[in-house]
Amino acid sequence: MIYCGIDWAEKTHDVALVDDSGQLVAKRHITDDADGYRILLELLTEYGDTEETPIPVAIETSRGLLVAVLRTGKRKVYAINPMAAARYRDRHSVSRKKSDPGDALVLANILRTDMHAHRPLPDDSDLARSLAVLARAQQDATWNRQQVSNQLRSLLREYYPAALAAFEPWRNGLCRREAREVLKVAPTPSRAARLTRTQL
Repeated sequence: MIYCGIDWAEKTHDVALVDDSGQLVAKRHITDDADGYRILLELLTEYGDTEETPIPVAIETSRGLLVAVLRTGKRKVYAINPMAAARYRDRHSVSRKKSDPGDALVLANILRTDMHAHRPLPDDSDLARSLAVLARAQQDATWNRQQVSNQLRSLLREYYPAALAAFEPWRNGLCRREAREVLKVAPTPSRAARLTRTQL
């Protein structure tokens, strides 16, 4: 039995394959593009990955093109929480130093020793996967909006507290269109002082 661990990064990924004894049998550094995915699939095939006996894969994310490629066919993909992976890293190294090739090896060994304790990503339909992508995008947009709102609130508290007071009665005041429009016509306290009630 072969187990695969992938340390995911934005542009490149480290891949490690281990056997039942925990022996490293292969490792690769691949790019996050079609060529890198092709190299990964060829590596898995070289070590016995077939439709009937797919090699399970552990990775620290549940989304993205790489995960979509890995989920084709019957292969089980395990999205391991990065905090959980860090705990396993402590079992293999006392230095606690992060190493991408080492993390790929740790992920592969997580499946070798504790696959029963982790759940593979569900075998969703294409429609369910599309909904998951949209839901994640909506959640990210909401979080980003709140983060920008918090930054704006901090800046206004220091520079323009009257604007904060003006928007206070509104629920989610700084996120509202009206607040943006007021800040467009009155971006500074001195410009706000010159506005008439009719202009507001």
